[in-house]
Amino acid sequence: MFLLRDDINEIASLFKSGKLICFPTDTVWAIGCDATNPEAITKLRAIKQLPDQEGLVVLAADSRMVKDYAAPLPPRIETLLELHQRPLTLVYPHNLHFPSNVTAKDGSVAVRVVKEEFCTALLQTLGLPIIASTANQYGSPIPSTFGGISSEILKSVDYVVKYKQDDKTPGSPSPIARLDAFQELEFIRE
Repeated sequence: MFLLRDDINEIASLFKSGKLICFPTDTVWAIGCDATNPEAITKLRAIKQLPDQEGLVVLAADSRMVKDYAAPLPPRIETLLELHQRPLTLVYPHNLHFPSNVTAKDGSVAVRVVKEEFCTALLQTLGLPIIASTANQYGSPIPSTFGGISSEILKSVDYVVKYKQDDKTPGSPSPIARLDAFQELEFIRE
């Protein structure tokens, strides 16, 4: 159980104080921060060398958390996000309350409702959505396990979660979808 190796309350406190955390998500390892803290997001973008026009992925504990920050979706899409068993990142066309440095150049924001035990517990304890950007610099290969993360990335964050560091099961980024003109899902990345 992850609670034997990491203190969720301590990690949530680090997020709230603007720190950057390297942690396992429901897909791959990520660098994360409080999705409502523009200064922390700026630091994250600098570590990743991420261009301003590139949006970031936001993790939420459930669709209620998403509703507080992004434009509403049709109820059937909301239901899909809640019930979908595989991780699915959905691009919302409009950002309502996230800092501007979360969004892509078209004003959209990518959000995923997590299904993984550690991330869900962390988000529920924190009570806020978090940024989850792959633990690599922009343009570099995405590490599929903790062992693939560069030492440069690990040294640049404030805390590295211990949970799943020894897991050798390779992860991969989630599919990304958006709503098309007919309010149907259009997959950008499968």
